[in-house]
Amino acid sequence: MSIAFLLTTLIVVATPGTGVVYTLAAGLSYGRRASVVAAFACALGILPHMVATITGVAALLHASATAFQILKYAGVAYLLYMAWATLRDKEAITVDRTTAPLSSGRMIVRGVLINLLNPKLTMFFFAFLPQFVDPQGPGAVPRMLALSGIFMLATFVVFALYGILAASVRSQVTSRPRVMSWLRRTFAGSFVALGAKLAFTAR
Repeated sequence: MSIAFLLTTLIVVATPGTGVVYTLAAGLSYGRRASVVAAFACALGILPHMVATITGVAALLHASATAFQILKYAGVAYLLYMAWATLRDKEAITVDRTTAPLSSGRMIVRGVLINLLNPKLTMFFFAFLPQFVDPQGPGAVPRMLALSGIFMLATFVVFALYGILAASVRSQVTSRPRVMSWLRRTFAGSFVALGAKLAFTAR
C-alpha cells in the first residue's frame, strides 16, 4: 500500500463536507455515542459508491448526463431538507436529559443518505482508485476492495474524532441559548452551501 494513497485519503476525509457537518451536529445534539453512530453511518454510505465503482456503474454515471443529473439533484434536495429540518427543530441541539435521543436507526439512515445521494463521491472513487490499481492486472478487484475498506475505515475514525470532540464541549456550548441558535443556523447554512456546491458542479 502506498504512502500517497494514505496521505490522499486522510486529506480527502479530513476536509470538511456534509459528513463532517452531520457528525458534528450529532455530537453536539446527542453526545459522544451519537457522534460515533453518525460517523459509522457516513462510512457505511460509502459502500454503495465503492460497489458502483468496482462494478462499473460509475462509468455509466460518467457517460450518462441524465443519470448523473438525477442523482445529483436528489442529493441537493436532501441537503436542503436537512437544512430545513435543522432550523425547524428547536430542540435539535440540547442537553436536556429527559428528551429522547434520536434513534440509532434514524441517524444511520440519515447519514447513509447524505453520502448515498452524492454522485461526486462515486466520481471520486472512479477517478481515485484506478490511480493505485491496475484494472487489467491480477488481483485488481481484491485490491480495490482493500483500498476502499481502508478509505471507509479512515472516514469512520476521522469523523468519529470530529464528533467526539464536539460532544466533549457539548454542555459548555449548548447551555448558552444564543450559541445554540447560532449553531442551528450555521449547520443549516452549511447544508445549504454544500447543496449549492453540489448543484453547480459538473461531472
